[in-house]
Amino acid sequence: MMFRVWAPSAERVRVRVDGADHEMTAAEGGWWQADVTGADYAFLLGDDERPLPDPRSLRQPNGVHEASRVYDHSAFAWTDQSWTGRQLAGGVVYELHVGTFTEEGTFDAVVDRLEHLVDLGVTHVELLPVNSFDGTAGWGYDGVLWGAAHEPYGGPDGLKRLVDACHARGLAVVLDVVYNHLGPSGAYLDRFGPYFAGRTDWGAGLNLDGEGSDEVRRYVIDNALGWLRDFHFDGLRLDAVHALVDKRAVHLLEELSAEVDALSAALNRPLTLIAESDQNDPKLVTARDGGGYGLHAQWSDDLHHALHVRLTGETTGYYTDFAAPGALAKTLREAFFHAGTWSSFRSRVHGRPLDLRVAPGHRFLAYLQDHDQIGNRATGDRLSATVSPGLLACGAAVVFCSPFTPMLFMGEEWAAKTPWQFFASFPDPELAEAVRTGRRREFARHGWGESDVPDPMDPATVARSRLDWSEPGEPGHREMLDLYRTLIRLRRSRPELTDPRLDRVAVETAPDDAWLVLHRGTLRLACNFGPEPVELPVTGEVLASWGDPEVGSTETVLPAESFVLVAAR
Repeated sequence: MMFRVWAPSAERVRVRVDGADHEMTAAEGGWWQADVTGADYAFLLGDDERPLPDPRSLRQPNGVHEASRVYDHSAFAWTDQSWTGRQLAGGVVYELHVGTFTEEGTFDAVVDRLEHLVDLGVTHVELLPVNSFDGTAGWGYDGVLWGAAHEPYGGPDGLKRLVDACHARGLAVVLDVVYNHLGPSGAYLDRFGPYFAGRTDWGAGLNLDGEGSDEVRRYVIDNALGWLRDFHFDGLRLDAVHALVDKRAVHLLEELSAEVDALSAALNRPLTLIAESDQNDPKLVTARDGGGYGLHAQWSDDLHHALHVRLTGETTGYYTDFAAPGALAKTLREAFFHAGTWSSFRSRVHGRPLDLRVAPGHRFLAYLQDHDQIGNRATGDRLSATVSPGLLACGAAVVFCSPFTPMLFMGEEWAAKTPWQFFASFPDPELAEAVRTGRRREFARHGWGESDVPDPMDPATVARSRLDWSEPGEPGHREMLDLYRTLIRLRRSRPELTDPRLDRVAVETAPDDAWLVLHRGTLRLACNFGPEPVELPVTGEVLASWGDPEVGSTETVLPAESFVLVAAR
């Protein structure tokens, strides 16, 4: 087999295959190659005797510091030949973390729970990052070998079995990928070439526009295409794209979207790119022929923040501005709250407005909770730990009746009581202590006691974060699960709810935002977030409700913390 590696500054490169060293030959463009038979391999640069794993490794059976292993994509027996994919428009996304979705924490164990997702009614399963990172347990955002599926989860074959099983059940699969930084342990890319340029808040950033950056960009794009082509993923969620520093005329995201669209045409199935960005810039999801980057969707943190403030009353940090009257109504109509407006958190004007006549709502993902907004709280507490079932139900109704693409985080559908905390398992004791100490100091600055912050290196932190699958059938949880099933079913059966035209969305609110009425065609969602009953001129056939509202012929009485969704007669 031909082993190849990009090492443009090296004067000598060897490949160690099954314990034997072989000289590699310099090829064009800084590449080196050698035709050798074997399975386990690593590279030695110059006269350094420390073997390094392949930057483009497809399998790391013994961890990110050890040799890579040859992997043959053609050896896997796919059964999804009839799968034609799913577009994001009209869909419902379910975000899950493989390591804590089940007790076993493996790809195969997720397969055993897929019927729950089918019964729930979601259309897209979004996996948090599954690329190789140092240690056994972690969120996945500290990955360093982007093409190798995490071995403790089940490696590449286990991941393919999961994708194949999802397709057999009509579920599309989206993979969360991290191209804005590398983890703190096992990131050897800079030994091979000019991969790094500066740092982000989370680690080393990539050289996307400096000398030698052509191959670095190719490294990213080839990785993305590999997940979509070789692992049959239906889309990618691109982590924190605002941290991608690229001053070229053609931004990496635009280049990536063009190549993914070309692959989509070749595969004859839709492929979706979803960005996470805090820039509030419509350019991300504007078509390339309209001067944008051509991504298909992005997360909508503004809607989350407005909902969170409305349900919890928290108004500190980046939540401060979202306490403004009408914040929730504005984000429901316009997706962005900050759209060329003052952000007190940033101490500057932030964002740019959408053109509501042409920007379809399905390009924005709406969510009541996600992994970041739960896991980046000091104790990883979900809304269910502090918010009443009635307010949780109101929040869910707003998300699923919004003009955006709904997303939920695993366990949300039954108001799970298990937290989802930050955890890692770096074997290096100094790095582990640095992460532990840094985490506690960070939250101490925000008012939490250091002793309140769970130890991210303690296996018990991982154990606490696993879903408890006995909960969905228990009182309190069962009713919430029934509500989520109802809301998702209605979203798929009532075209008014999937209508993406933002200029057709109307919202009425109380002066103090205690209640809200959302108009979606002939449907009306009325929510009472307050502690007192309210009378609203909303009536019709009841499609879904919480809290026993009294629907009359001319008006509805909504008890405290309740909602009703009606179809006008």
